[in-house]
Parts: sequence; C-alpha cells; structure tokens
Amino acid sequence: MSVAKRPTPVKRKSLNVSELSPTSKFFVYGILVLIALFWTVPTLGLLITSIRIPDDASNSGWWTVFTGNAHLTLQNYVDVLGTGGGEASNTAATINLNQAIVNTIIMAVPSTVIPIFLAAIAAYAFAWMVFPGRKILFMILVALLVVPLQMSLIPILRDYRVLGLNGTFLGVWLANTGFGLPLATYLLYNYIVTLPREVFESAVIDGASHPVMFTKLVVPLSVPAFASFAIFQFLWVWNGVLIPLVFLGDKQNVTVLPQRILQMIGTYGANWTILTAGAFVSMAIPLAIFIGFQRYFVRGMLAGSVKG
Repeated sequence: MSVAKRPTPVKRKSLNVSELSPTSKFFVYGILVLIALFWTVPTLGLLITSIRIPDDASNSGWWTVFTGNAHLTLQNYVDVLGTGGGEASNTAATINLNQAIVNTIIMAVPSTVIPIFLAAIAAYAFAWMVFPGRKILFMILVALLVVPLQMSLIPILRDYRVLGLNGTFLGVWLANTGFGLPLATYLLYNYIVTLPREVFESAVIDGASHPVMFTKLVVPLSVPAFASFAIFQFLWVWNGVLIPLVFLGDKQNVTVLPQRILQMIGTYGANWTILTAGAFVSMAIPLAIFIGFQRYFVRGMLAGSVKG
C-alpha cells in the first residue's frame, strides 16, 4: 500500500500584528472595531425592535429607546413562541414557531453531519490514496462547484415523486447532502492534503490500513476543518428557503423556520415587532453555534496558510 505524494506547498511569510508599530496597531484595531460596530448595528436594531410595543415601533426608530422614553416588553416573544395565554393566546396560537424550530433542527443536523462524513472520506481518498482516474474525478468535483443547484431541482423532484420522498425529511437530507458535497470535499481536501506526510508514512510502516489512518490520524487532526465547514453548512441549511419549499412543500407538520417566517411576512407585514421577534428567534441558534465554534472556525480558515 502506498501513500499519494503531497503537492509541494508554497512558503508564505505570515503577518504578525505584534511586529507593527504602535500607530499601525492603532489603525488596524480601529478599523476592526469600526467594522464590528457596523456589522452589529443591524442586529442590535432587530433585537431592540423585537422588544418594543407595536405603537412605538410604528411611530419612531429603534434608536429612540436610548432617549429614555421607551416601552419594552417580552410579549412579542410570548406570541411568537406560542406560549402566551389570555389575550395573547389567539396570536400565539396563530404564529407558534416551536414546531417550525423543531422541524428545522431535524432538517439541519443530518444535512450537516452526512455531507461532512462523506466529504471527509472523499477528501482523504483524493489526498492520500492512489487510484486510477483520481485527478480526473477531482477536476469533475471542482467543476461541479460552478453548477447552479436550481438546474437540478426539477429532475430531482420528479425522481422524488417516483420514490415517494416528496414532503419527507429524508428527501431534504439527501438534497442538501448532494448540493453540499462538492464544496465540502474541496475544502476538506485543501486541509487534509497539508497534513504531515511523515505521519502517514510511519503509519504505513507500522501496517496501518487506510481506514485506520483515516479514523486515527485524519479525523483527530482535522477537527478544526470539520467544525469550520459545519458552521458554513449548518447556516446554509438553517437559512435556506428554496430547498425546503421545493421538497417539503407547504405541509404544516414539516414546515421549517424560514418557511414560517416567510408566511409571517404575508400575515404580519405591518407588525414590525412580531416580525423582528420571529427573525431574532431564527437567528438565536445559528448565532449560539457560531459563537461556540468560533475558535475552531478561525483555526479551520487559517489552517494550511502558513505551512511549508
């Protein structure tokens, strides 16, 4: 058994912020702070609007809460989550995002785990295994990155009707897996191919097979890359509207959160407090995941950039 040769990496000189002059540091950090503030302002406005009463939200901007004349309430979230009672019970029963949140989690988690698992195996094969047609297959994989997924929706939908997968989560899992595999394989390949060749050669000398090297070497060393792509894939699936709309349809028992938010826009288009509360609920889980995996995300994005 042989291990494929790794492409010779290009040596790059990394930029160390600590080597900059005080003036340059102040300029760099100042620009970063401004970017962070501009990036955070819309989210802050969304949060403040979601806890205002409807009259205030309709008659004044969200920034007026800092003037001291603000009426804040959590009733919007009570209505959106369907946990209210009494006067709010009708609105809460009408919206009720709880089932949509559960459906979105059921859709998003397998749609993230399955492509990462398959892509990791494919990336290892392209990086460290020798087999006929390896380069041609990898070129085809890269070419698939530029193919719009909209081109395949109708053919897949026809096949799903024959197989009875329309309106099922299994159909959405398979669709998201197929659409996410090319990019996942390409990104993971770029990371796995930079792993030290000496480690694999030592494993081959010790008699390790490819499955053993994959599970014992590649998987532990590639956690940052897996986590980095998992964030991308999860956010793409969680916020996606087109694929659930096509393959799940408008069945209420499988309606996911983006579809439910879209329905709310048609029903509560003038009620900014309800819409922003629903939008902020849809942001909460992805935001928590991004914050929790942020260190892995940064390591995965920078991995391989200074090796050589």
